[in-house]
Amino acid sequence: MKRFLTILLATLALSAALCVSASASSFDGAARELSTIGMLKGTADGFDLDKAPTRAQAAIMLVRLYGAEERAQGLYSSGRITCPFADVNETAAPYVAWLVDEGLANGITETSFGAAEPCTAKAYTIFLLRALGYQDKEDFTTANAQEFAQSLGLLDTSALTGTFLRDDLVALTYQALGTDMKDGKMYLLEHLIEDCELDVSGARTLTKKIEYYRDINSASSALREGVSAKINLNMEMDVSRIAPGDTQPSGEIERVALACGGDVKLAMKRYPEMALDLTMKADGQEENVKLWLKGDWVYAQTGEASVKMETGEEIWKLLEDSAQKEAGASLLPFVADISKQASGDEAVYTMDMNDAYESLVKDITAQVLEANHVSGSAGGEMDMKGFTIRYTVKGGTLKSVSADTALSMKIDGGEAEGTVMAGMSMDMKMDILSSGSAVKISFPDFSDFEEVIGGADGPTGISGTLVS
Repeated sequence: MKRFLTILLATLALSAALCVSASASSFDGAARELSTIGMLKGTADGFDLDKAPTRAQAAIMLVRLYGAEERAQGLYSSGRITCPFADVNETAAPYVAWLVDEGLANGITETSFGAAEPCTAKAYTIFLLRALGYQDKEDFTTANAQEFAQSLGLLDTSALTGTFLRDDLVALTYQALGTDMKDGKMYLLEHLIEDCELDVSGARTLTKKIEYYRDINSASSALREGVSAKINLNMEMDVSRIAPGDTQPSGEIERVALACGGDVKLAMKRYPEMALDLTMKADGQEENVKLWLKGDWVYAQTGEASVKMETGEEIWKLLEDSAQKEAGASLLPFVADISKQASGDEAVYTMDMNDAYESLVKDITAQVLEANHVSGSAGGEMDMKGFTIRYTVKGGTLKSVSADTALSMKIDGGEAEGTVMAGMSMDMKMDILSSGSAVKISFPDFSDFEEVIGGADGPTGISGTLVS
């Protein structure tokens, strides 16, 4: 059980530190920041982030995103623009009228805007692309609008849930503020401050956050093609176990110290290739684990065991989706704050992640536990108590990334294994050795690797051999 737990936690911690995915999260922090610059207005009940936005609400948000709220209201009240739709109330009428007059929105019929109908993720994404200066049929089509937006860093956080909420509208809007305009001269928030009516004083804090984030993305750009790095990870865990049928831990708390270090290489080709060579140390015992991803196969080697498993379509879809995503502004809604300390040509950026990111990692962990059923695990859950990432940039190039967090985890092993409870502190550092298209991976001869089959009960060969 201990070997299973330490290896599993190491894998999850690395995934948490390096993985970016979409999940249902609550972007309260982003909503509050949008509120400070006048783009989002709540009610006595808050921002209603758990409700689906209507087309009328999306229209209001879009006009504010253009910095045209006062202009729209003035033009409407003077009669210079009118709203042609009978189903739009007086609150939303100036906004819809301005969008129609500017050619930025249409009704669902000649007389109906569909004001009370839910706004879809695709419809709002198209609104945002227009705000960024992109043109329908010239730069994107209705069919590929979301894929095109994703290439710019606009990540639809409703992709996994299938329900587009005000929460997701906030996240997309927040991402768009840090995204370049089509002409590349400014990012959207900068454009709103320079050319529109946005309150500069209210936007100052958000502007600094976006610019620091963009600095980090610029320094990390070569990593999207490939990276070779040294990783060191240290964990300290307090582990207890609840036996099947019991409600309280039995026996003493077991203290486990785990160190994991080694080489990581990732090359982004038509299909990503990866090589991991990690040494794990726990309680005086040492184990080397090697993992390769090549073509349609994952290869693993530890001790005397050498196994391979076909990846299947799902993992390739995930990898292809990840490869298509530019870093852009996609993580911005998950960032609570960024600070910078500079000395000469070196700068250290400290990024504190918010509750939405903690929810993201918690969801990823739950999915990993549920999907893999490693060594009989029936699932589990995780809580994160803060996550801080530090980026060291020298001469405009990313040199290292470090992260630290504290976690608590519950792993349900089912009737046979009982429940494992773990409290953990973790720190990780990754030193970048090289990046870009020059990163190459040399693979060993895989001809003697034994094939194992993954299924509902997980990769049986690996669970029986690697995690006894």
